[in-house]
Amino acid sequence: MAVELAARWPVLARHEQALGWLQMRCDLGLAARSVDAYARGLSEYLTMCETAGMDPANADRPHVARYVREMGSRPSRRGKNVVSIDSGVGLANATMQQRLVPVRLFYDFLVEEGVRDSNPVGRGRYTPRNGFGSKRGLIPRLVKLPWIPNETEWAAILQAARGGRVRDRLMLAMAYDAGLRREELCLLTTADLDPGRRTLRVRAETTKGRRERIVPYSAATGVLLGEYLGLRTKLTRARGPLFLSESRRNQAQPLTLWTWSKVVRQLALTSGVTRFSTHTLRHLCLTDLARAGWELHAIATFAGHRNPESTLRYIHLSGRDLAAKLADGMAQIHAWRVQMLTASEAVR
Repeated sequence: MAVELAARWPVLARHEQALGWLQMRCDLGLAARSVDAYARGLSEYLTMCETAGMDPANADRPHVARYVREMGSRPSRRGKNVVSIDSGVGLANATMQQRLVPVRLFYDFLVEEGVRDSNPVGRGRYTPRNGFGSKRGLIPRLVKLPWIPNETEWAAILQAARGGRVRDRLMLAMAYDAGLRREELCLLTTADLDPGRRTLRVRAETTKGRRERIVPYSAATGVLLGEYLGLRTKLTRARGPLFLSESRRNQAQPLTLWTWSKVVRQLALTSGVTRFSTHTLRHLCLTDLARAGWELHAIATFAGHRNPESTLRYIHLSGRDLAAKLADGMAQIHAWRVQMLTASEAVR
């Protein structure tokens, strides 16, 4: 793994401690995609240190602050700067938070190894007003609600998907029915299915929180599944990965995450709903469950969330609690106004 990382990001090869830390994370079982994300974020930071002529092992807080400033001012593929939170300059807030994670963890490693006495990134120690030593994080965290399509956009997506492969339509249906993440969907196997009960097992090793769960799917999805399994036997009769490639070059090979992302991206472009992504169906499913009146713990169990704060985002997005309070409040006001009107008539 270390050789592959060094080949992809040459700057890592020049910093043995960084490469050793990434190899250790890999050996301890960190998912390959997480290792890849850590390698990317850390390589960007190391490159900045080299440009500044600074040994990362001796970097201090001003150097980390310089890295934050660089991330916030680098040109964006979105175009010119505009007056908005998601401007055309600088990385998005969530991306900046993500880039700082491997830097923080790398310095934690150096502290544990006795190379440094403290972590220059720290946790919740910096604000522009008060400087280091305050309680806020290094970068202010913007908490946004997930995006979901409205009814018109959803109709456009369904129209674009209607003429697609049975496999692709089944994957879209399962992703929505069971609220599946991209990895959970693509890594399903035939052994995970229970057609008799219309449920599927989401294995712990495929989930973000490493928590296994059993989730249902609808009767309509079950019909589509039966149709797809008939087509799948023409590719192979072997048990194993559920979703297989149908291309000539990779025929009957497991469908990759990247191939599925390309399918969904093409669907987004065809429908004109460019914000549609592989995660949109999960957002839509959980929001619909909240709209239907599911309680917080039930949605959290269904979604496989460890932290209920993650589930609360969908409760808020659905507007269920606010709508109920508004309805109750308006009912009381309405009753009070009617009572006052009738009382006025009685006085006359």
